[in-house]
Amino acid sequence: MKEEIMLVFGASSTWGAWDFEKGGWVNRLRLFLDNRETEDYFEVYNLGISGDNTRGLLKRIEIECEARNPTTIIISIGENDSAKNSYVYVPLEEFEKNMLKIIKISKKITSKIILLGTKRVDESKTNPVPWDKSVSYTNKDFEEYDKVIMKVAKKEKISYLKMSDLMNKEDLEDGIHPNIKGHEKIFQRVKDFLINKKIIK
Repeated sequence: MKEEIMLVFGASSTWGAWDFEKGGWVNRLRLFLDNRETEDYFEVYNLGISGDNTRGLLKRIEIECEARNPTTIIISIGENDSAKNSYVYVPLEEFEKNMLKIIKISKKITSKIILLGTKRVDESKTNPVPWDKSVSYTNKDFEEYDKVIMKVAKKEKISYLKMSDLMNKEDLEDGIHPNIKGHEKIFQRVKDFLINKKIIK
Protein backbone atom coordinates (compact mmCIF):
# COMPACT_ATOMS: atom_id res chain seq x y z
CA MET A 1 0.00 0.00 0.00
CA LYS A 2 1.32 3.43 -0.97
CA GLU A 3 1.12 5.96 1.87
CA GLU A 4 0.54 9.62 0.98
CA ILE A 5 0.50 12.53 3.41
CA MET A 6 -1.59 15.61 2.74
CA LEU A 7 -1.31 18.83 4.76
CA VAL A 8 -4.03 21.46 4.50
CA PHE A 9 -3.13 24.93 5.79
CA GLY A 10 -5.56 27.78 6.33
CA ALA A 11 -7.72 29.67 8.80
CA SER A 12 -11.16 29.10 10.37
CA SER A 13 -12.92 27.94 7.19
CA THR A 14 -10.19 25.34 6.72
CA TRP A 15 -10.38 24.34 10.38
CA GLY A 16 -14.10 23.65 9.84
CA ALA A 17 -16.01 26.47 11.52
CA TRP A 18 -19.82 26.12 11.37
CA ASP A 19 -19.92 22.60 9.93
CA PHE A 20 -21.58 20.79 12.83
CA GLU A 21 -22.35 17.80 10.63
CA LYS A 22 -18.92 16.59 9.45
CA GLY A 23 -16.39 19.09 10.82
CA GLY A 24 -15.60 21.05 7.67
CA TRP A 25 -14.49 20.51 4.09
CA VAL A 26 -11.06 19.14 5.07
CA ASN A 27 -12.59 16.48 7.29
CA ARG A 28 -15.07 15.66 4.53
CA LEU A 29 -12.09 15.11 2.24
CA ARG A 30 -10.44 12.91 4.86
CA LEU A 31 -13.60 10.81 5.26
CA PHE A 32 -13.85 10.41 1.48
CA LEU A 33 -10.23 9.25 1.22
CA ASP A 34 -10.54 6.95 4.25
CA ASN A 35 -13.55 5.16 2.76
CA ARG A 36 -12.05 4.32 -0.63
CA GLU A 37 -10.82 0.86 -1.56
CA THR A 38 -7.58 1.75 -3.34
CA GLU A 39 -3.90 0.90 -3.10
CA ASP A 40 -2.95 4.39 -1.96
CA TYR A 41 -3.64 5.55 1.59
CA PHE A 42 -3.81 9.22 2.55
CA GLU A 43 -3.12 10.71 5.96
CA VAL A 44 -4.88 14.08 5.88
CA TYR A 45 -3.83 16.68 8.46
CA ASN A 46 -6.08 19.70 8.98
CA LEU A 47 -3.70 22.51 9.93
CA GLY A 48 -6.21 25.36 9.79
CA ILE A 49 -5.99 27.88 12.63
CA SER A 50 -8.79 30.37 13.27
CA GLY A 51 -7.69 33.93 12.46
CA ASP A 52 -4.50 32.88 10.70
CA ASN A 53 -2.87 34.97 7.97
CA THR A 54 0.32 34.69 5.91
CA ARG A 55 2.43 36.04 8.78
CA GLY A 56 1.20 33.28 11.05
CA LEU A 57 1.52 30.60 8.40
CA LEU A 58 5.11 31.61 7.70
CA LYS A 59 5.99 31.01 11.35
CA ARG A 60 4.76 27.43 11.34
CA ILE A 61 4.70 25.91 7.86
CA GLU A 62 8.32 24.72 7.81
CA ILE A 63 8.02 23.07 11.23
CA GLU A 64 4.72 21.42 10.31
CA CYS A 65 6.15 20.11 7.02
CA GLU A 66 9.37 18.81 8.57
CA ALA A 67 7.36 16.95 11.22
CA ARG A 68 5.13 15.18 8.67
CA ASN A 69 7.02 15.14 5.33
CA PRO A 70 3.93 15.67 3.12
CA THR A 71 3.50 14.49 -0.46
CA THR A 72 0.75 17.08 -1.08
CA ILE A 73 0.27 20.57 0.38
CA ILE A 74 -2.98 22.54 0.06
CA ILE A 75 -2.93 26.19 1.13
CA SER A 76 -6.04 28.33 1.68
CA ILE A 77 -4.86 31.67 3.05
CA GLY A 78 -5.36 35.36 2.34
CA GLU A 79 -8.87 36.27 3.38
CA ASN A 80 -7.85 37.42 6.86
CA ASP A 81 -4.87 39.26 5.35
CA SER A 82 -7.37 41.46 3.48
CA ALA A 83 -9.22 42.69 6.60
CA LYS A 84 -8.17 46.34 6.88
CA ASN A 85 -8.06 47.88 10.39
CA SER A 86 -7.81 44.39 11.86
CA TYR A 87 -4.92 42.82 13.76
CA VAL A 88 -4.72 40.15 11.02
CA TYR A 89 -4.41 42.67 8.15
CA VAL A 90 -1.39 42.25 5.88
CA PRO A 91 -0.82 44.86 3.13
CA LEU A 92 -1.01 43.52 -0.41
CA GLU A 93 2.70 43.95 -1.19
CA GLU A 94 3.74 42.10 1.98
CA PHE A 95 1.10 39.45 1.29
CA GLU A 96 2.71 38.67 -2.07
CA LYS A 97 6.18 38.43 -0.50
CA ASN A 98 4.83 36.16 2.22
CA MET A 99 3.12 33.91 -0.32
CA LEU A 100 6.35 33.56 -2.29
CA LYS A 101 8.22 32.61 0.88
CA ILE A 102 5.52 30.08 1.79
CA ILE A 103 5.79 28.47 -1.65
CA LYS A 104 9.59 28.40 -1.49
CA ILE A 105 9.41 26.49 1.80
CA SER A 106 6.74 24.14 0.44
CA LYS A 107 8.77 23.34 -2.68
CA LYS A 108 11.59 22.02 -0.53
CA ILE A 109 9.21 19.27 0.57
CA THR A 110 7.03 18.46 -2.45
CA SER A 111 6.11 19.57 -5.97
CA LYS A 112 2.40 18.87 -5.34
CA ILE A 113 1.27 22.27 -4.05
CA ILE A 114 -2.22 23.69 -4.53
CA LEU A 115 -3.30 27.25 -3.74
CA LEU A 116 -7.00 27.86 -3.15
CA GLY A 117 -8.32 31.24 -4.19
CA THR A 118 -10.43 33.46 -1.97
CA LYS A 119 -14.17 32.93 -1.67
CA ARG A 120 -16.87 35.59 -1.71
CA VAL A 121 -18.65 37.18 1.24
CA ASP A 122 -22.11 38.52 2.01
CA GLU A 123 -21.20 42.17 2.52
CA SER A 124 -24.51 42.91 4.23
CA LYS A 125 -23.03 40.96 7.16
CA THR A 126 -19.30 41.62 6.79
CA ASN A 127 -19.06 45.30 5.81
CA PRO A 128 -18.50 45.98 8.67
CA VAL A 129 -18.37 42.85 10.79
CA PRO A 130 -20.69 42.88 13.85
CA TRP A 131 -17.87 42.43 16.38
CA ASP A 132 -15.80 45.43 15.20
CA LYS A 133 -17.36 48.29 13.20
CA SER A 134 -13.93 49.39 11.95
CA VAL A 135 -13.22 46.04 10.25
CA SER A 136 -14.71 44.86 6.97
CA TYR A 137 -14.37 41.86 4.71
CA THR A 138 -15.31 42.92 1.17
CA ASN A 139 -15.46 41.14 -2.16
CA LYS A 140 -13.34 43.87 -3.72
CA ASP A 141 -10.53 43.24 -1.24
CA PHE A 142 -10.89 39.47 -1.63
CA GLU A 143 -10.52 39.89 -5.40
CA GLU A 144 -7.30 41.90 -4.99
CA TYR A 145 -5.75 39.22 -2.80
CA ASP A 146 -7.05 36.50 -5.10
CA LYS A 147 -5.20 38.13 -8.02
CA VAL A 148 -1.98 37.89 -6.03
CA ILE A 149 -2.62 34.22 -5.28
CA MET A 150 -3.16 33.56 -9.00
CA LYS A 151 -0.04 35.56 -9.87
CA VAL A 152 2.11 33.63 -7.40
CA ALA A 153 0.74 30.28 -8.61
CA LYS A 154 1.52 31.18 -12.22
CA LYS A 155 5.00 32.49 -11.42
CA GLU A 156 5.90 29.44 -9.33
CA LYS A 157 4.22 27.01 -11.76
CA ILE A 158 1.95 25.45 -9.16
CA SER A 159 -1.77 24.72 -9.14
CA TYR A 160 -4.41 27.36 -8.43
CA LEU A 161 -8.03 26.47 -7.71
CA LYS A 162 -10.62 29.20 -8.15
CA MET A 163 -13.17 29.50 -5.33
CA SER A 164 -14.77 32.92 -5.91
CA ASP A 165 -17.55 31.53 -8.11
CA LEU A 166 -18.47 28.62 -5.87
CA MET A 167 -20.79 29.83 -3.13
CA ASN A 168 -23.71 32.19 -2.76
CA LYS A 169 -25.17 33.90 0.31
CA GLU A 170 -27.18 30.80 1.24
CA ASP A 171 -23.94 28.84 1.61
CA LEU A 172 -22.52 31.20 4.25
CA GLU A 173 -23.28 30.93 7.96
CA ASP A 174 -22.36 34.45 9.05
CA GLY A 175 -21.52 36.19 5.80
CA ILE A 176 -17.95 34.89 5.61
CA HIS A 177 -17.73 31.31 6.93
CA PRO A 178 -19.32 28.48 4.96
CA ASN A 179 -22.20 26.57 6.51
CA ILE A 180 -22.71 22.81 6.10
CA LYS A 181 -23.81 23.25 2.48
CA GLY A 182 -20.87 25.57 1.79
CA HIS A 183 -18.33 23.14 3.24
CA GLU A 184 -19.79 20.37 1.07
CA LYS A 185 -19.36 22.53 -2.03
CA ILE A 186 -15.72 23.27 -1.18
CA PHE A 187 -15.04 19.60 -0.52
CA GLN A 188 -16.56 18.56 -3.85
CA ARG A 189 -14.55 21.12 -5.81
CA VAL A 190 -11.27 20.23 -4.09
CA LYS A 191 -11.93 16.51 -4.45
CA ASP A 192 -12.72 16.82 -8.17
CA PHE A 193 -9.61 18.95 -8.70
CA LEU A 194 -7.40 16.39 -6.94
CA ILE A 195 -8.86 13.60 -9.06
CA ASN A 196 -8.40 15.63 -12.24
CA LYS A 197 -4.75 16.29 -11.34
CA LYS A 198 -4.33 12.56 -10.59
CA ILE A 199 -3.24 13.29 -7.04
CA ILE A 200 -6.02 11.02 -5.78
CA LYS A 201 -8.06 8.32 -7.50
